[in-house]
Amino acid sequence: MQTASKKVVNGWAMYDWANSVYNLVITSTVFPAYFESITGDNNEATKQDTVIFLGREFINTSLYNYTLAFSFLIVALILPLLSSIADYKGNKKSFLRFFMTIGSIACSTLFFFDKTNLGLGILCMIFACIGSWAGLVFYNSYLPEIAAPKDRDRISAKGFAFGYVGSVILQLVSFVLILKNDLWGFSTGFATQLSFLLVGIWWFTFGNFSLSRLPKPMPAAEGIPRNILSNGYGELKKVAQQLIHMPVLKRFLLSFFFISMGVQTVMLAATLYGKSELQIETDSLIIAILIIQLIAIPGAFAIAALSKRTSNLFALMICIFVWIGLCIGAYLIPAKNTMAFYLLAVVVGFVMGGIQSLSRSTYAKLMPETRDTASFFSFYDVAEKIAIVIGMFSFGFINELTGSQRYSVLALMVFFIIALICLLFTQTALKKSPGK
Repeated sequence: MQTASKKVVNGWAMYDWANSVYNLVITSTVFPAYFESITGDNNEATKQDTVIFLGREFINTSLYNYTLAFSFLIVALILPLLSSIADYKGNKKSFLRFFMTIGSIACSTLFFFDKTNLGLGILCMIFACIGSWAGLVFYNSYLPEIAAPKDRDRISAKGFAFGYVGSVILQLVSFVLILKNDLWGFSTGFATQLSFLLVGIWWFTFGNFSLSRLPKPMPAAEGIPRNILSNGYGELKKVAQQLIHMPVLKRFLLSFFFISMGVQTVMLAATLYGKSELQIETDSLIIAILIIQLIAIPGAFAIAALSKRTSNLFALMICIFVWIGLCIGAYLIPAKNTMAFYLLAVVVGFVMGGIQSLSRSTYAKLMPETRDTASFFSFYDVAEKIAIVIGMFSFGFINELTGSQRYSVLALMVFFIIALICLLFTQTALKKSPGK
């Protein structure tokens, strides 16, 4: 196959530009700090702030982690059904538009979230998360349709780069609104809530622009089966059965499962870890996340270049070694050491984009030639979402069990070590494989 036109490729990458503002502003910087602030007592002497939700007392940071874990569980449960319909009817663009819409509306509604309506905030967190991550399976499944195998690493990295640039732009706008709120006559709380509204508007506007450039997918079959519910999960089962005869892809997916447990949990929990465990100031946290985003752009391309000179699996193993070191560093870093936190941010940024981009493109390379791309990417995304559920739940549970998020970070290190071992088995299977 030939790679699609530049217009289509750039249009595809623009969805990352649109969607990534959710990942940066809502899950990584402004919203976690806002959530911690309005659910806490703002007293540094308090070791763990607690909050009552659904009649149970939670550590506020653990409630945040559990909410995201629940959201990802929902995503994991519904994606097999939706991706199957998308493959049969060729309407993955419609599903992408639907999830983009509910996600952007949920982000906009966070404008009304304050101390008086914790339930509204939790509900919006769930719908925004579902909208973002469920949509990404349909976005990712476009990659093998618009990019020839030789171009997939480069185009995958381009998507992440677009996402980092776009999200940094809106993050800077939010940064100015919040830290210079007196210039606009806003309270800090109102300026923060306004940034959530801007995320929703940005996501919806640029997301629709991206969709206008994407081609209409070809259906994998005429019509849809009578029992679409059982067929959806049957497609997932079919992919699992095919994996039995694909030792390389099977081992890679197992490694990816543990990589996702570590990387995605770090991305989702880092801000709360920095604010509540390390007692880093909010403005310093935002600067650190901006550093991560800016470093991630050259990092994604540098690791893609490394994979081209060596191999995808070797480059991924290097990334995992770095992540193990980062976990050790995060565990040992003293509280209130802002410069050390910035240093960690630089290294995280460099390997964060690269490991995500390379994992996606490696999977696209290793998967068989098929028109059921959404079903294969559904399996990939379901594995990732279940990994996040386990990672986030473990992080919150260990925090409640031990009273410290530092021990949760050590659990992430274990996930990365297992991922490295699985990747070594993948490399062994690849050497024995006559194909890929």
